[in-house]
Amino acid sequence: MQHASQAALFSLIGDTPLIEVTRIDTGPCQLFLKLESQNPGGSIKDRIGRAMIEQAEHDGHLAPGGTVVEATAGNTGLGLALVARIKGYRVVLVVPDKMAAEKILHLKALGAEIHLTRSDVGKGHPEYYQDYAARLAKEIPGAWFADQFNNPANPRAHETTTGPEIWDQCNHKVDAIVVGVGSSGTLTGLSRYFRKVQPNLEFVLADPQGSILADYVNTGVLRKDAGSWAVEGIGEDFIPGIADLSRVKKAYTIPDEESFGTARLLLQQEGVLGGSSTGTLLAAALRYCREQTRPKRVVTFVCDTGTRYLTKVYSDGWMVDQGLISRPKTGDLRDLIGRRHDAGEVVTLSPIDTLLTAFNRMRNSDLQQLPVVDDGGRLVGLIDESDILLHVTTEPEKFSAPVSSTMTSSLQTLLPSASMGHLREILDRGLTAVIHDGERFYGLITRYDLLNHLRRTLS
Repeated sequence: MQHASQAALFSLIGDTPLIEVTRIDTGPCQLFLKLESQNPGGSIKDRIGRAMIEQAEHDGHLAPGGTVVEATAGNTGLGLALVARIKGYRVVLVVPDKMAAEKILHLKALGAEIHLTRSDVGKGHPEYYQDYAARLAKEIPGAWFADQFNNPANPRAHETTTGPEIWDQCNHKVDAIVVGVGSSGTLTGLSRYFRKVQPNLEFVLADPQGSILADYVNTGVLRKDAGSWAVEGIGEDFIPGIADLSRVKKAYTIPDEESFGTARLLLQQEGVLGGSSTGTLLAAALRYCREQTRPKRVVTFVCDTGTRYLTKVYSDGWMVDQGLISRPKTGDLRDLIGRRHDAGEVVTLSPIDTLLTAFNRMRNSDLQQLPVVDDGGRLVGLIDESDILLHVTTEPEKFSAPVSSTMTSSLQTLLPSASMGHLREILDRGLTAVIHDGERFYGLITRYDLLNHLRRTLS
């Protein structure tokens, strides 16, 4: 029965749909998206997860009761965990700390053990995620290190499945494919396949700004000063061992702002929910298509589902915090507010809401303090966890009491035009500044908001 269920799930890996972009300007070209988000684990990496594990079993490197170890920005870990857990293996993954929370929660739900490490260090540092994983693989008895960056089963999966699928779905008419490089398995595998069936096909690299790969393709010089980028899963500070970049004739460097904005555009215009790397690939594909002087048929990928980036790519608040989208500047304290009430970004309470409602909203939004606003939109108070705790510690039934019974009505208000010095006076006392102008409530400024503002000023 178990083998039957394995076969049923594994049969869903691959054969993903190919759709045409119809509502975004693609110049003279037709642009097609291969929806790798439709794999059962939600990404293109399901293909290599299955291929690498099955090859390791065949070669005797992974035996019953064994442990799968890998360094991953998320999706390879999900692909490996999906296959490995169904087959009964332990899974230990090392992931960089910029990884989306949704991916980590998904991995833990699958039963994977997570080691979180730094994303701001390079090869040779003990906290570098690949070195960390290799070290764990040596320490754990019966462990097999998947090592996607050097594993030949990685590109073979794309040579034998992804490439033939694209070729057939395009009716043997495709001029260019736009890819990103993480481990380089997709690019290398597709290069091998299309060398045989369409030698003139152009490969185009989409690379996050900060990665060294686009510069290397365009100049032939390998930079040693990689930067940092917020996009997950693609871009590197080294050339992966399995990489074949020889067929890449054009490479685009895509800033994070463009990647994230293009992912959001794809959802708004085409209804396709993709992740951050999908935004990078689509941005490069659109640049390429619009530069052409004759019609071409171009393919790129929706690498994974955007459901694992809802708190990042698709959160206006997070995007503002990261400086990836910007509001119009006011030149006053409103520029420091993390969540603007007048933009509908603030979770609020009514004075007649119960303390239980207040607690639930704090818990659901991961906030410790909420503003209390009356029916006319006027700020009348603030309530935080300590206010609730003080009220219900001895009498839990007081959770049914109204927020007005315990909220703080004496507020530290500032006009938007107030000085930074006045703001610091309030924050230095451990309080929250309320930015208020007559009857208009703009939002709150916390110490975190000030720190984030200062960070953005430096970047």
